[in-house]
Amino acid sequence: MSPTSETANGGRRLVIVESPAKAKTIKGYLGPGYVVEASVGHIRDLPSSAAEVPAKYKGEPWARLGVNVDESFQPLYVVNSDKKDQVRKLKDLLAESDELYLATDEDREGEAIAWHLREVLKPKVPVRRMVFHEITKDAIRAAVANPRELNQRLVDAQETRRILDRLYGFEVSPVLWKKVMPRLSAGRVQSVATRMVVERERERIAFRTAEYWDLTGTFAPGAGAAGEADGTAFDARLVSVDGRRVAQGRDFGADGQLKQPDQVQHLDEAASRALAAALAETEYAVRSVESRPYRRSPYAPFRTTTLQQEASRKLGMGAKPTMQVAQRLYENGFITYMRTDSTTLSDTAVRAARAQATQLYGADYLPDRPRTYAGKVKNAQEAHEAIRPSGDRFRTPAETGLTGEQFRLYELIWKRTVASQMKDAVGQSVTVKVGGRAGDGRDCEFSASGKVITFHGFLKAYVEGSDDPAADLDDRERRLPQVTEGDPLAAREISVDGHATKPPARFTEATLVKELEEREIGRPSTYASIIGTILDRGYVFKKGTALVPSFLSFAVVNLLELHFGRLVDYGFTAKMEDDLDRIAAGEAESVPWLRRFYFGTDAADAGARPEGSPGDAADAASDPDHLGGLKALVTDLGAIDAREVSSFPVGEGIVLRVGRYGPYVEAPNEGDDDTPAKRADVPEDLPPDELTLELAKELLAKPSGDTELGTDPETGHAIVAKDGRYGPYVTEVIPEVEAARAKGGKAAKNAPKPRTASLLRSMALDTVTLQDALRLLSLPRVVGTDPEGVEITAQNGRYGPYLKKGTDSRSLTDEEQLFTITLDEALAIYAQPKQRGRAAAKPPLKELGTDPQTERPVVVKDGRFGPYVTDGETNATLRRDDDVATITPERGYELLAEKRAKGPAKKTAKKATAKKTTAKKTTAKKTTAKKTAAKKTAKATATKKTAAKKTATKKAATKKTAAKKTAATGTAE
Repeated sequence: MSPTSETANGGRRLVIVESPAKAKTIKGYLGPGYVVEASVGHIRDLPSSAAEVPAKYKGEPWARLGVNVDESFQPLYVVNSDKKDQVRKLKDLLAESDELYLATDEDREGEAIAWHLREVLKPKVPVRRMVFHEITKDAIRAAVANPRELNQRLVDAQETRRILDRLYGFEVSPVLWKKVMPRLSAGRVQSVATRMVVERERERIAFRTAEYWDLTGTFAPGAGAAGEADGTAFDARLVSVDGRRVAQGRDFGADGQLKQPDQVQHLDEAASRALAAALAETEYAVRSVESRPYRRSPYAPFRTTTLQQEASRKLGMGAKPTMQVAQRLYENGFITYMRTDSTTLSDTAVRAARAQATQLYGADYLPDRPRTYAGKVKNAQEAHEAIRPSGDRFRTPAETGLTGEQFRLYELIWKRTVASQMKDAVGQSVTVKVGGRAGDGRDCEFSASGKVITFHGFLKAYVEGSDDPAADLDDRERRLPQVTEGDPLAAREISVDGHATKPPARFTEATLVKELEEREIGRPSTYASIIGTILDRGYVFKKGTALVPSFLSFAVVNLLELHFGRLVDYGFTAKMEDDLDRIAAGEAESVPWLRRFYFGTDAADAGARPEGSPGDAADAASDPDHLGGLKALVTDLGAIDAREVSSFPVGEGIVLRVGRYGPYVEAPNEGDDDTPAKRADVPEDLPPDELTLELAKELLAKPSGDTELGTDPETGHAIVAKDGRYGPYVTEVIPEVEAARAKGGKAAKNAPKPRTASLLRSMALDTVTLQDALRLLSLPRVVGTDPEGVEITAQNGRYGPYLKKGTDSRSLTDEEQLFTITLDEALAIYAQPKQRGRAAAKPPLKELGTDPQTERPVVVKDGRFGPYVTDGETNATLRRDDDVATITPERGYELLAEKRAKGPAKKTAKKATAKKTTAKKTTAKKTTAKKTAAKKTAKATATKKTAAKKTATKKAATKKTAAKKTAATGTAE
């Protein structure tokens, strides 16, 4: 049946997709007989908090999990509170439809959404599963004409993953709350990814630098001084002395010692300079010329992880923004589905790529036969295609009309796809060895390597980036002069170069994605959200592009390694992924596997499977990791010493501890046991490998705690300076107040509050004086009264100094004005019209250009909480690793896109309620148009009553949710 006409019986079809953008695009390809509506993601899930658990289940011991672990791990699904209106709308649309098409994505997640839609909507009309991997007119028509049934196996596989992740997150996270810090979370892949980042930092902390030196010679053909002028001079590095290889960085271990000291020559500065002097008059000659053919084949088309890696290397985009931009490109019909493990291209795509390669570069760049790429990813979903431009003819980037990040990402995908069908790059690689004997008789050999590309092939279209900024890219040539064995060479210069070994590089988003995939941990489609989670939870922060673990993550990983070792074991986590794939393939049963994972081997054996049924993914005989069971692990917490797991020795008795309010260093107690140990806060954004013993001592030497400045001559009270949670401040010590606080109870509650004042921005805790403190404690200062008798005061507030007259406040430009401003000056300020807002609008710190998404000008401004980017409608604070001077327009657009993707703040709840009421009224009108006036009246009345009840219930539920909601919710893996 043609999708451009009504159905044969004059009915209509309801097509449900996940997103409004996708619905809008598809709607354009379907005729008037189709209604396309979005579910807006998942419409139901496991309860996110106790408030969402239905009343009849609240007393059940398993209710907090949302999974009945005693009855075959049955999940308890509830419709998300923010999706109830949308579900009601879908039901109304379905009531007027003759067929239902579930057109969600064709992966496990999409199949699960489709299944939940069918379960919740309970359609009484035929249900079809409509799948496609690109949103083009032909693809949508083909999907309508060739629907299939729901794949229950995919649904079950997704459900098993969801249950496993819920058990892991909701059982392990509370252990972190009790033993490390409240509101932390654990996850099956999240915790393993965090451990990877922490382990890399541990390697950096343990690393010891080694110094080594070598020589570089600049040579030119012939025995004279020519060469530099005609461009034939070349550099060669010293590789051996008297036949022994000169040590390089790779020859040293992490301890700074040579791995095989008897096989290499280690040159220090003195030895290398002496050798260079001995080589001053040496005659050199070419000892060998080795030429080999060079060939480089095209890179495979993008899959999810390689797209994330290249977008990070080439475009500076994180994994999450990359997937957000790719999602928009897919939904608007520019690329194929972006969550795929496959590198396969369809015949249509191959023809399109070959045609474009011929058109752009000529037939000489096209191989005789189409190229095919085998999938290297284990358990890849090969039903999907690689990520490529959509359609049977690829649009060039210029033809798309795209801008900004969407243009750049599309161009990357387009170039990679076209290049994948082009010829190899070929050329020659050459190694030249140069030798000579030093004045002291030592034989020295230098080596130089070159590469010449004679036919660029696919490199004309695309060159892959590198994770090593010092590495040469594939299209980089290095030409050496034409020399033959025995040719004399003149040394233009012999330079001495010192080097130091470097610790292992920190992970970037690109290299972490690569590592997770190589270890077969988790699913590639979830890596972007996993990295987003560990950043949002504060386990990791960015320094440039590097992922740096926080001290908090060290405490979390330490606890998990000591007491839940197998849950963060790389092999065990990868094997779990294999088990889940076996369940998806029907080779194993989910319930016995979950029972073994949660209750342990004994409980699983008690519910033995029937003979001849598919094997359990976790067989007790071959998988001892399942013997204990998660339930037993999280029940016995007595062995976990909260102080021990959060303590890390720095040296000389100094210990780093992770407390409830952040990391701090603690000195050994030098007095009696009753004397409190000296402590000092550690900056939360300090990379752990930079916390040296010297820095710890420096932090401890800074003033902290109570520093007595002297006595107030007017009151006789001691004045002290303190470093509080919200910054340094001064206060007075009143003996009566201290005594009342010691008693506690009502006495402490009713005691007068001592005068307290925050230090000005120009002051420091270690330099503040008694006079400074007394001036601060004198605030607010009465400046005088205006002609109407209203008092004007100068005060120091959270956002700086200001004047206050009744309810009218005016900002001061300088902190010193707090103590010097006169009444006349204050009256002059009040005589000026009040500037709306906190102060006059400051000029932007930087202009970034026009946001391609909103077409609004984007600027960087200085706000009360630091610099931020804004397009006048959306504001996004700059991150720790962003700098005003170096931020690029693309980074600014990315921050705004992320902020928009998060949606509006919760203050829009009232608007949502208003919309809800309007939706109800509209629905009521549509429905009652077909019925009698009497029914209209009755239904309208009932609707109002229901709306009133639901509004009250919703408000109550919102309060409960706010009180009980935990940080463990939303942990996908």
